[in-house]
Amino acid sequence: MRQLARHSTKRTCAICERTLLLGERAIRFAPNGDGFVDVCPLCQETALEHGWVKEGSPTTPTVPNQRRRRRGLASLFDPRPRPAADPVVAEPILRRLSEPELQMVEAADIFNASDYRRTVGGIAKSLGEPRASIVPLSGVSGELVVTVAWDISWYQYRVLPDSAQPVRLAERGHEVTDLDPSFKRWNAHVEDDGRLVPEIQRV
Repeated sequence: MRQLARHSTKRTCAICERTLLLGERAIRFAPNGDGFVDVCPLCQETALEHGWVKEGSPTTPTVPNQRRRRRGLASLFDPRPRPAADPVVAEPILRRLSEPELQMVEAADIFNASDYRRTVGGIAKSLGEPRASIVPLSGVSGELVVTVAWDISWYQYRVLPDSAQPVRLAERGHEVTDLDPSFKRWNAHVEDDGRLVPEIQRV
């Protein structure tokens, strides 16, 4: 009985993977039309946009639509390109950037085209504006780490431009002090809609 009570308090959002707070109301959705999962209020719109069926919704058949077909959980993290977001730096400025700055801009553009942008924007509505950094990893892989941090939680994403999955959630935690100092060089900011923008000095 004690084990059941403990299990019931540890619920995770199926989209942003955030552990739901005690007493936080979750909405239940069926990603494939059966088998319900918990979704936090901030990710409810994302679930609906991906065709997930909300618990209690009418299940009358709809006219098949290839562009609006139901997709499973894996599609939320589908690496295929989304409609291009506005570039974070204008083309004339790009010609004056150093190689590390160009890497930051590319990483931000890739992140902004992913569904993680919407996730970060949704969390920011609840927790406020986060701090952010874009840091290249040492080595020749070209991989960068995007860190988004609030006072009570942080998320780290790996961005590898030439990978089949260019953005993935790598780590998350609660205490900013747990982060390596190299990831706390706050050289970017997050706009209201979750858009990541590197803070590059204009020439």
